[in-house]
Amino acid sequence: MDPTSIVARLTPHVVDPLIRRLFVADGPAAGPADRAVRISRLVSFTGEKPDLAEEELHGLAAALVERGWGAAPGVGKPAVTAALVRSLRALADLGMDDVDAARLLPAEFARRLCAAVPGVTRHLTANEARLHGLLLDVAARHILYFFTRRSAYVAATLVEETRTLAELLHGPDAAAPLPAPRTAEVKAVRDHAAPGPAAPGPAAPDSAAADTTAAHPADPASPACGTTAQDTAFEARYADRTAALHNHLTIFGIDLAHSPDSWPLDAAYLGLECEPGPQDADAAGPDEPPLPAEQALSGRGQVLVRGVAGSGKTTLLQWLAVATARDELPEALAGLRGRVPFLLPVRRFAREGLPSPATFLHAVGYQEAGAAPDGWTERVLGAGRALLLIDGIDEAPESDREQVRRKLGEWTLRYPGNVWIITSRPSAVPGNWLADDGFGEVSLAPMNREDVAAFIQRWHRAAAQQSPADLDRLGHYERTLLNAVRITRDLGRLATNPLMCGLLCALHRDRRGYLPNGRKELYDAALSMLLERRDRERAMAATDGVELTRQPKIQLLQKLAHWMLVNGRSEMDRATAVGTLARHLPAIPDAARQGGPEDVFRHLLNRTGLLREPTPGTVDFVHRTFQDYLAARATVQQHDFRLLLDHAHHADWEDVIRMAVALARPDECAALLDGLLAPHPGVRAAEARHRKLLAAACLEHATELDPAVRTRVRRFTRDMVRPTTPSAARALGWIGPIVLEMLPDPTHVSDREAQLLAITATSIADDMAIDYLTGLRDRAHHEVRAQLAGAWRHHDTDRYAREIIAHLEPAELYFPVSDLAELHTLRRLGGRPQLRIAGPFTPDQLIEGIRPAEGLTRLWLAYDLGVSMEWLSAFPNLDTLRVGRRIPPVRGVPEGMSVVQM
Repeated sequence: MDPTSIVARLTPHVVDPLIRRLFVADGPAAGPADRAVRISRLVSFTGEKPDLAEEELHGLAAALVERGWGAAPGVGKPAVTAALVRSLRALADLGMDDVDAARLLPAEFARRLCAAVPGVTRHLTANEARLHGLLLDVAARHILYFFTRRSAYVAATLVEETRTLAELLHGPDAAAPLPAPRTAEVKAVRDHAAPGPAAPGPAAPDSAAADTTAAHPADPASPACGTTAQDTAFEARYADRTAALHNHLTIFGIDLAHSPDSWPLDAAYLGLECEPGPQDADAAGPDEPPLPAEQALSGRGQVLVRGVAGSGKTTLLQWLAVATARDELPEALAGLRGRVPFLLPVRRFAREGLPSPATFLHAVGYQEAGAAPDGWTERVLGAGRALLLIDGIDEAPESDREQVRRKLGEWTLRYPGNVWIITSRPSAVPGNWLADDGFGEVSLAPMNREDVAAFIQRWHRAAAQQSPADLDRLGHYERTLLNAVRITRDLGRLATNPLMCGLLCALHRDRRGYLPNGRKELYDAALSMLLERRDRERAMAATDGVELTRQPKIQLLQKLAHWMLVNGRSEMDRATAVGTLARHLPAIPDAARQGGPEDVFRHLLNRTGLLREPTPGTVDFVHRTFQDYLAARATVQQHDFRLLLDHAHHADWEDVIRMAVALARPDECAALLDGLLAPHPGVRAAEARHRKLLAAACLEHATELDPAVRTRVRRFTRDMVRPTTPSAARALGWIGPIVLEMLPDPTHVSDREAQLLAITATSIADDMAIDYLTGLRDRAHHEVRAQLAGAWRHHDTDRYAREIIAHLEPAELYFPVSDLAELHTLRRLGGRPQLRIAGPFTPDQLIEGIRPAEGLTRLWLAYDLGVSMEWLSAFPNLDTLRVGRRIPPVRGVPEGMSVVQM
């Protein structure tokens, strides 16, 4: 490909008419010509009714490509055209005015356009990327020259630059005639040239320098978009490998006889939802419904995602990595397109600290890291093109997390423009932990009724695809499980995240419709399924010379989990694992006589389904929940309750202690709970409060407990369940239904305290809360009524509607609807004048479901439906549309209807 011949074909009389179409014609819309104007106001392809439609913009770019293409070998015109469209569309996002732009060299302006669209040439061949860079350089010159011709102010302000641009386009004898500036313009120029803050971007070069740039078009090794041909080729390979590496999910027990270890992510992924983080929660109140994760993350450059064990944090990051690598992101995440994803599990480098950019590829598990061009990762970060997905801050030792925070702060300052998404368990780090470094927060929402039903249905469809022996019974299993989860309180409380739902599906099928009731029983049954029946039902003989029964396997796995607990790790070296087994094998003769520690380790890794090798030489549990459960078993068996009490104020020990209470004998359980209530050396006041609340949370797990101990726990925590702030009220929700027994009588408190009690009770996703909330339903206070209405989605639809919704005074209250069941139930109640759309609907569903149509006067859109609003004309008395603060501006609103953008 000869750059000179390409540039020669792109003559001014060919390019200039095309470039002019990118901008609005002369007139009011064109912006004033006597001062600087934002480029976003000048482009012709934005707005509700743009002058230049999308297909016309595409045709314009295609014309440029056709003219420059010639007979270039190995160049696909559609691919280059699509990339050029994306680059030109970035004119609307540059955030600079025409004067700032005209100060830049054309090559620098072209680079600014490319920087606004990270990775725009990633999927192009080397020749295609080179042609794209050449075309964009030519377009940049004409765009800058257009600014000088359009505005007398720009031409007079940047006299030398204007002449230089004219010479670049038309030759040295064709300098653009400069308009004689009027008095006001001369004053503006003089004022503009006065000393003051430097304008953005580098100062304009002299004409000689500019001419040199023009005479030497973009070098193919250094195109405008900042990636070399070698980088582009490597990024394509890296994207393919990243998609393959992370495109899988473990679905426990899909088919014991035939199941693979994992399933394709794109077939099994269930969309997750996010709630506001602590910095938004108090302001949001009940009026902010959970949003799909892609909407909640849209437009965020730095965000911490909190979620309980099993809530799907890792799965979310896997999906983001795969969708980014494949360029299959939804429209809400268009800002991530073209980025380079790095999925960095903290567990892999918890001991050494966050890796340096030079070792990123090793940290993400990329096996061909040595093939990367020198300095590639640094260039990606420096250009602001990376998507950093850092999984599991809670898996770094607590003593090291502050160091991790400082390192993240340094990185975000050193490498601006990249996108950072970090995950953690909710209580592992304080609220707003990264706020000073510019991070927002969201929390993964528990699965609602529709999510659970969708998961169960998808799980059974996936199982049916394997043509199992029980294919004729899978439909029955699906129906009975859906019904059981809906009506059985204990099962409904367990089915709150993908991990638990998967276990329930597997166990329900494995036990032919029978399910254990409590969390302890659930994990015991899961271990039995994975450790005992898995190989037996696969009819597998011992292939490694080791054949262990269930109990020795559990004992050995407990030793590994206990080591990780004591040492604050969620991963261990293979050598450490083998050494740990070597110390304990003599005490387990059934295992010791079958082989050495290396043989037994290999058997546990390959045959139990609970261990995995994330990177060569390391081992961890397939999920942290199993690690915590087995560590609790080991601690209880060793009677090491002092270890638990010494660490009870550490957030990452909470689940271990809860499970230890469920596993302990009655006297051990009583001693553990009394120890949580008692003063403990070195524990601060806030930590002591945390320990007492943990004791209250543990009560529901105690199978048998001295009534005097239960009474002591309630006495110690009674005064702690009178919250004074909304955030404190919500924090009580993690205790669970037991807190309902400790809350004061809601009929004899002030409206302010009633509101806080309502927040606490509605934070408990258990239908037991409905009985308590009936004592608040007749309050006239608006905030109390709004809190009760907003909790509908967490409870049985019909019962909550009957006992709460039907009793709420409708005056000035927006009633939420998040699914069709709620919509139809509200219709049966006679409708309401003010509704809040808090879930995904189609216009037809809303037109059919909102009755009587003439009764609707105000509508609150708290969920982005992604459609135009013409359908609202079906409601003749609707006069006001409120749009939530996380919803983009709406279009198509009927005339005469007022829109309130919150």
